[in-house]
Amino acid sequence: MKEEVINAIIKNAALFGYEQAALKAFVDVESSGQGFDLRTGKIMIQFEPAWFRKKAPYAPTGMWSVNKVEKQAKEWIAFNDAFAINPNAAMESTSIGLGQIMGFNYKMLGYNSVGEMWDDAKSGLDKQVYQMCKYIEALPKLQKALKEKNWHLVATYYNGAGYKDMAKKTGRVPYDIAMCQAYKKYSE
Repeated sequence: MKEEVINAIIKNAALFGYEQAALKAFVDVESSGQGFDLRTGKIMIQFEPAWFRKKAPYAPTGMWSVNKVEKQAKEWIAFNDAFAINPNAAMESTSIGLGQIMGFNYKMLGYNSVGEMWDDAKSGLDKQVYQMCKYIEALPKLQKALKEKNWHLVATYYNGAGYKDMAKKTGRVPYDIAMCQAYKKYSE
């Protein structure tokens, strides 16, 4: 994990009252420690057409597809296309930064607009960790699970009940197991 991310975790763990090792494990597993694209410097995004469809006229131009976060060039093409149709709906329908928090959560995080949330996240990794902590804080069950290190519930509340099936499909270690392993690593 990058030193900038570790410093942001240390600062925000103290601010929100989270154990450093638990927050490090959470950030490590949920984000791979990357909030900005290493090639372009742009914030990491994942445009979600299914959410955009609920908020704006659904008129895909052929540029939209269900991509993985790793394909940032395609994500930005799709996002920019949707942004041209409806800027706010596009930002609300996209997960951003280190924590891949959906834009429609902007009010829950204390922002007046989705654009304000985006601008804050684009300002640095410190703000992206802060947004993750605000998200956790806004969901008392998630906050309790993180403080108790109940990794199954953390994974369920952050990724949905089907996180184990998703891990199987993608060939990944399930989030609960990965977080438990990461927590042991950061606790030592």
